[in-house]
Amino acid sequence: MDHSKQTQYSSNEKKDAGASSSVLNGHFDGMVKRPAGGTGRAAASQPPGAESSSHRPAASVMESWREERTRSVEDNEMSLPSLAAAYTTILRGLGEDPQRQGLLKTPWRAATAMQFFTKGYQEKIIDVLNDAIFDEDHDEMVIVKDIDMFSMCEHHLVPIFGRVHIGYLPNKRVLGLSKLARIVEIYSRRLQVQERLTKQIAVAITEALQPTGVGVVIEATHMCMVMRGVQKMNSKTVTSTMLGVFREDPKTRDEFLTLIRS
Repeated sequence: MDHSKQTQYSSNEKKDAGASSSVLNGHFDGMVKRPAGGTGRAAASQPPGAESSSHRPAASVMESWREERTRSVEDNEMSLPSLAAAYTTILRGLGEDPQRQGLLKTPWRAATAMQFFTKGYQEKIIDVLNDAIFDEDHDEMVIVKDIDMFSMCEHHLVPIFGRVHIGYLPNKRVLGLSKLARIVEIYSRRLQVQERLTKQIAVAITEALQPTGVGVVIEATHMCMVMRGVQKMNSKTVTSTMLGVFREDPKTRDEFLTLIRS
């Protein structure tokens, strides 16, 4: 994979740091609620004893990823009938007869399928990582590459699929290797854009482990480009997020990019 193809995020991350109206700690509005008193940066600058009920401590903001869950299994059961009814309306709008044999159960099948495609809304990162972070005197790069990823484009509700490559430099703590794939699964099983997905994975690992650096690269095919619109069958989108030494040290970044290409 040619590094020149990767999307660069310098300007975006500077924007994120100063534009708390859209992003908090790598998570976008609707995923994690912002504290009423402002961002973590503002909370961190408060003098001791100045905290009020409307200001969460900086440590709490730094662990905002622990709190996110916007849907439950109970929510699925309650919303399934209305979701199936919506698919019935869609079928009629397409000129189909929902009562014909082949479509009788389609609204329910489609509704349960969509709930599965977006099951990341039901899951919390802390549930995955709580018992899988280990103290270990290891400071060499850890890479898990070619993680299969399936997501849904939030603009057209059609699939995005591809591969995720993750690397990090531990800082006395390591993560169970399969948990990196689980992080990908949680964030990808939501309505997404690839740029956001890439950053959310990197930020979640950073907040959980506090490593020296994290790198995430995603190569994906977007069916909204393949099946409709420009209909370019072989197009792929490559995005990257580099944090810590992966951003600051070209040699570390190049080592990561070389290893995921090998």
